[in-house]
Amino acid sequence: MKRRWGQSLRTRLALYAAVIMLLLNIVVSGFVLWGVRSQVATIHGHEMSSQVLRVLFMIQRDRLPRALPSYGLDGIQVIGPAGSPVAWTPNLAGLPRQTGTILQRNQASDMVPEVCDLPAFPDGCKTVVALTAFQPDGEYRILAYDPAVPWYVSPQLLLFQTCITTLLVALTWLGVSRIVARTLAPVSSITGRLADITTSCGDGMRLPVPEHDDEIRALAETGNRTLERLENARRQQEVAMERQRRFATDASHDLRSPITAMRTQVEDALLHPQDADWPEAGRQVLASLDRLQAIVADLLTLTKLDAGAPAERAPVDLGELVATETARNRTKRVVTSVQPGVVIEGDQLQLVRLLTNLLDNAERHAETQILVTVRQQDGEAIVEVLDDGAGIAPEQREVVFQRFTRLDASRNRDAGGTGLGLPIAREIATAHGGSLAIENSDVGARFVLRLPALKER
Repeated sequence: MKRRWGQSLRTRLALYAAVIMLLLNIVVSGFVLWGVRSQVATIHGHEMSSQVLRVLFMIQRDRLPRALPSYGLDGIQVIGPAGSPVAWTPNLAGLPRQTGTILQRNQASDMVPEVCDLPAFPDGCKTVVALTAFQPDGEYRILAYDPAVPWYVSPQLLLFQTCITTLLVALTWLGVSRIVARTLAPVSSITGRLADITTSCGDGMRLPVPEHDDEIRALAETGNRTLERLENARRQQEVAMERQRRFATDASHDLRSPITAMRTQVEDALLHPQDADWPEAGRQVLASLDRLQAIVADLLTLTKLDAGAPAERAPVDLGELVATETARNRTKRVVTSVQPGVVIEGDQLQLVRLLTNLLDNAERHAETQILVTVRQQDGEAIVEVLDDGAGIAPEQREVVFQRFTRLDASRNRDAGGTGLGLPIAREIATAHGGSLAIENSDVGARFVLRLPALKER
């Protein structure tokens, strides 16, 4: 969960939330300070006005002394009708009026929130309260000065707001950190499980799925589906690799057998060339060459079928095809039962190869006869090849379709086959959108070919 700056996602989110809370508190505190300061300044101005009213009463009673008491204020000046001070507190004695702003206002009373850098108070800002007394000889202005309310109002208020802000930021940090930690706990579990899966190859292992129906649960479920697909793909790859290894081993063995036989025959003849029957040796070598050629031809056919080589498709009458192939001379009697008009679309050469392989296989293992049936049922063209031999055990019925398969002596391919005829037949059936399987029968082996039949036009 590490990211840039070496910080975890939990720390970064908590930091972002705390910063946002801090900025929010600064803004809110600023508005609060502004409001409180305005209220305090107004109250302070009213308090100053109440003190200055005493001077106003003195003017109205014509008892204004030149020296005024301060009444707890920083200073008071009374500006006469001529515009110059006529009374003042001791600290402002002999000084000119401190501000002309107030005197320019035509109001009975006025309050200036802050006036800074006054001649008598050069080091700060003062709150100035002005009252006007109307007398027969003119207007008298009373100016009172007192320290302005600071921006923070008071240290206690500033400390209080600082403490509140600190507390809220801390609670935000802890709360967000805890919530993110609980939210990301399933992610940590998923990360740990993925690490275990990577280490142990992950056979059968799945990611933990959280209880809550949220995005993390969807992530875990998607990850489990991905792991399942990867596991299935890996198993299929292992099976395919095992089949390829077995195929390579069996192919090398079957190719080596006729080559070894030819070498042995030639070496025997060369050891005693005067006594060797060279015509017979030649016939034996030709027989081995025929077997070698048959194996190579079958391997090339399987390679083309595996590569999905394009085939020429055309309507093929299975009845006519069966009649042509069964008319050839065979060592076993062939009986046919053909329903006319069973037509499919396919490659005639491949279909001939399929039927020939089934008939050759049946001929090798039949006792006396082979029964071939052609019919159409439920939109399928069905071809059955049944021999009266020893049959195939149910557990071996799929094995015979594997390449270079060896069964017991009763159906051993060494009786004349290459071990590739039935696999080629099934590949051709599959390429035509059909199937080839061994089904139950009372006697012998019953091969059933099913292909999509063409609809009657």
